[in-house]
Amino acid sequence: MEAIILAGGKGERLGDVARGRPKALVPVAGQPIVRYQVDALAGAGVGRVIVSCRAGAEPLFEQELTEVGVEIVAVGEPEPLGRGGGLRFAAARRRESGPVYALNGDELLDLEFARVLDHHRGSDAAATIVVAPLVSPLGVVDVDDDDKVTGFREGPRLPFWVNAGCYVLDEDALERLPERGDHETTTFPELAREGRLRAFRHEGLWLTVNTPKDLRRAEEHFAAKS
Repeated sequence: MEAIILAGGKGERLGDVARGRPKALVPVAGQPIVRYQVDALAGAGVGRVIVSCRAGAEPLFEQELTEVGVEIVAVGEPEPLGRGGGLRFAAARRRESGPVYALNGDELLDLEFARVLDHHRGSDAAATIVVAPLVSPLGVVDVDDDDKVTGFREGPRLPFWVNAGCYVLDEDALERLPERGDHETTTFPELAREGRLRAFRHEGLWLTVNTPKDLRRAEEHFAAKS
């Protein structure tokens, strides 16, 4: 089994914390974000990980991931291709056919990848998306039909699901990826219209590290586990 990690983000919103490193290589609790992903993939039987990064960053990823127990292939994009284009470009370096894991390099997920693959294989889907519950970033006010305030809730869970940036993609999905642009506005809507897109509901940790606040939350998560 192979996997593709999209790691082209520059980490600009992280400011000085990133120290000019790609966002996926920003350390959380002593190791790069992408290391947690590779370790989890290795535990699910993945033997080869293709990292899609910006041109020139290949040596950084290969150096940081030399001792993870899987083959690391860092592929530098000759120009920004977008997430869908980056996936397509990296997928050309696969050695195997069949389903492949694909995920964003700035996500922290306590995900059982093998369960996602089993869920995917149990359907006729061309692609399966990991989705997470949507939690409101704001507190809400409960109001009844007579405009009477009945209560307040901080950060409630909303009745929606969010794309958590992790997928299983079959050959048909890979062939439909755009050469440039975003698969979430092209490939996935097409597959959904055809009834060939499935979801895997993930209730555990899902944290995207975009800002210093996100980084603090990630550090707190791992500190609480230690």
